[in-house]
Amino acid sequence: MTDRRTYIAEFALIGVAAVWGLTFPVVQDAIAIVPTMTFLAYRFIPAAALVAAITHRELRKLSWQGLRAGLLMGAFLTAGYIFQTLGLERTTASNAGFITGMYIVLTPVFGALLLGHRPGGVAWVAAAVATAGLFLLSGAGGEGSNLTGDGLVLICAASFALHILATDRAVKSHDVSALLVVQLAVAGLFCLAVAGAAGDLVVPRDASVWVALAVTSVIASAVGFFVQTYAQQHASPARTALILGSEPAFAGLFAYLLKGETLGGPQWLGAVLILSAIVAVELVPYLRPRQPLPEA
Repeated sequence: MTDRRTYIAEFALIGVAAVWGLTFPVVQDAIAIVPTMTFLAYRFIPAAALVAAITHRELRKLSWQGLRAGLLMGAFLTAGYIFQTLGLERTTASNAGFITGMYIVLTPVFGALLLGHRPGGVAWVAAAVATAGLFLLSGAGGEGSNLTGDGLVLICAASFALHILATDRAVKSHDVSALLVVQLAVAGLFCLAVAGAAGDLVVPRDASVWVALAVTSVIASAVGFFVQTYAQQHASPARTALILGSEPAFAGLFAYLLKGETLGGPQWLGAVLILSAIVAVELVPYLRPRQPLPEA
């Protein structure tokens, strides 16, 4: 029987997925006003400071090995958000949302190729289905296609997949909140350095940029990761993955509501294929019947 805490956890996860979906059109509008690296620096540095203020005790206990693990995770996280945001400059918010969600499909594939994991046939079929969906969603090089932008977001999805694999190893030995501070700090400081070197550090003057920074820095980054951590203590892995897999759908919804973006017939089919692959790779393994225990 599902208890009250499980319901709260699952509703919280829905909220996180919705906020993460909302960030796609919101960020796209913001980076049309403020340089990409400047926006990312202003997003992640306050988020790192906020999380550090809350979890300073755990942060002080982080070992050198933990710091190195956090730096590696931060490198992948930084690459993911940089390529995602650069992609948003060149493709639609809805496309970026659906393609980003492919990290769920790519994670077991990379685990098999790089770490010798055995993901099973479902993961490989899901990868093939998602690839077909990406082909349709991007327009397949036809008129109005966004191959450059979609390609950048695909690199983002690959970076997020590698980030998950690095995280899976690190959290077994180190505190999650301390690792989160390191990751957010790496992303913020790297982007700050790049923006400063390019002479792009500016004070945003448009109110919409400040709204975007508040949503992405405080709600999507700091609060969102904390909510996810809490929720995963009470919701099953299958339910957690399934709910968070709705992020691309929310991205498409908000892109339609806020920017009027729509998908054509082939693009809708591509989006459905990607979402189906995301659901399958996370849910199918949990639907398999358990092997009976051997009799004594």
